[in-house]
Amino acid sequence: MNKTRPKHLALHKIKLPLPGFVSILHRVSGAVLFLALPLLLAILDQSLRSIETFTNLAEYLDHALVKLMLIGVAWAFLHHFFAGLRYLAIDLHLLDGLSGARASSRWVMVVSLALTVVLGVKLW
Repeated sequence: MNKTRPKHLALHKIKLPLPGFVSILHRVSGAVLFLALPLLLAILDQSLRSIETFTNLAEYLDHALVKLMLIGVAWAFLHHFFAGLRYLAIDLHLLDGLSGARASSRWVMVVSLALTVVLGVKLW
């Protein structure tokens, strides 16, 4: 038996590769989308109820903190969508090996962040 093995994992010392970060962020973005769903449905409800509620909602959505929150939800959606496409491609064996996994991870991060910036600029 090897006595030099650690008794606990030092999580701050583990260097996670980019596909690992994409996997963790995929789970985080899914949780964010799940938790934001009631808020998004309430926004949809208020926008469709009447012109008065729509006007009140538009004023509420004009606050900077609310815009930042919506940009966060937009990132969660975009990241979850593109990471899901990546996992679908992996499951269908369209990506080959470690190089394909690493390259697709980079693309997921770049595309989701770039589209989030574009949506953020349009939203602001």
